[in-house]
Amino acid sequence: MAITTFPITVEALNEQFRPLTPIERLQRLYQYFDLEEVLVTSSFGSQSALLLYWLSNIQPTQPIHFLDTGYHFEETLAYKARLTQAFGLQVVTIQPEVAAHKQTRDQSLWQHQPNQCCSINKVQPLGQAKVGKALWVSGLMRYQTPERQDLQVFEQRDQLIKFYPLIDLSKADFEAAYVAAALPRHPLELLGYHSIGCLHCTQKGA
Repeated sequence: MAITTFPITVEALNEQFRPLTPIERLQRLYQYFDLEEVLVTSSFGSQSALLLYWLSNIQPTQPIHFLDTGYHFEETLAYKARLTQAFGLQVVTIQPEVAAHKQTRDQSLWQHQPNQCCSINKVQPLGQAKVGKALWVSGLMRYQTPERQDLQVFEQRDQLIKFYPLIDLSKADFEAAYVAAALPRHPLELLGYHSIGCLHCTQKGA
């Protein structure tokens, strides 16, 4: 059980967690938040394995929510199965509403209304997964895009606190930790894919 019995601000969390390493941040997280309050999602993309590996060692009973949009690459599903077995992950699969998802398939909605396709297959099911949660863990890092340069370890996003334990890892630090843990690479990463999502919208080299 979390040891805190009083509300704590995002500013106070940042002050306490900013000097820590990513592993130390993950270890300390559960002193402030109960397991049931923490939402962890993973796309099992090209940079997912490090956070999942660290979490599996620190809090092996933490559920990992996987959003099955119905449009994943077969390689992603195989990678998910490999990491789940290797790390002993407790994966919870969430899916879009069946009839709405069928509509996106029948109408090839990703071609002419991609935002609506994402809303049905991603945003809405994720909204259900957030119910009852206080904090959402994310593996974002500042070096990935210019838009992430100002992100802190904790950010208030609507009703949820977002937690970025890896946020200040450099690309070199990330790669070194990845290699040190001997983590497997996503099969598509080896073919030149970097950001891997749904098969209709993912582009090689992006």
